[in-house]
Amino acid sequence: MGVNSGILLVDKPQGITSHDVVARTRRLAGTRRVGHAGTLDPMATGLLVLGLNGSTRLLTYLVGLDKEYLATIRLGVGSSTDDAEGELLDAASAELVAAVDEARVAAGIAKLTGVIEQVPSAVSAIKVDGKRAYQRVRDGEEVELKARTVTISAFEVLEARRVDGFVDLDVRVECSSGTYIRALARDLGADLGVGGHLTALRRTRIGRFGVAEASVLDDLDVASALIGAADAAELALPVVRVTEQQAIDLGHGKRIDAVGAPEAERGAPIAAVAETADGGRRLVAIVERRGETLKVVVGFPVEDPS
Repeated sequence: MGVNSGILLVDKPQGITSHDVVARTRRLAGTRRVGHAGTLDPMATGLLVLGLNGSTRLLTYLVGLDKEYLATIRLGVGSSTDDAEGELLDAASAELVAAVDEARVAAGIAKLTGVIEQVPSAVSAIKVDGKRAYQRVRDGEEVELKARTVTISAFEVLEARRVDGFVDLDVRVECSSGTYIRALARDLGADLGVGGHLTALRRTRIGRFGVAEASVLDDLDVASALIGAADAAELALPVVRVTEQQAIDLGHGKRIDAVGAPEAERGAPIAAVAETADGGRRLVAIVERRGETLKVVVGFPVEDPS
């Protein structure tokens, strides 16, 4: 028997892909309808947010949430992929690495904090003319990606140490969706003139979802770990409470009065949540303001609990 709809937090282990996590969850949940809100590279560990069955519709609104990472940056040598998965490039001289001190690192990090223009890693999953950039690189093509605007709201060094002639920085980064931590390592190393790449990465937060609440994959009990769509939506979006009749109207695609809804810009998503007969809550729809009314953007029909 399959598991009903909901959001699942999983702590991805190192060495497997995000798709591997999805595939295992499909088997455990007894459903093909499993998606994720943002991948992690095989080298990375940490929080993956999955959606099951009808709740996969909610993932669109979770992908863009801000994120937090813990990472280790190695200064003194770059790599072909900007992380430890690639081939190491020529290492900087011992003299150049020795000249990397706390003040220079702090200055370099300051340049990479705030609203910045970042060129993603060439081996990213960004599509170039319909083909993933990493696949183009594997096929021997030269890939030049355009810079994109991202926001680095926090970039701090937790610990610095000298290891095997390199400088390793343990850092914490809070950033907007679409930021590449590998690119931060690359760009910091380039600014310091010694090269840099990522040797460890762990995602600790997506919006208000934390890795501390995530399930370990090997011990995953899908049914008990599921977060209801209404609970998940309330953690990610502004909420409007709707009556039973309003829920019915929204279910039929009708607009409802916006009285009681939070103020929001036109097009900004709002979660419409109704009480259930048993005292619980259910996500009825994602709506948006249209003047004095709320219009359905995505509906969430009641699902068969089996």
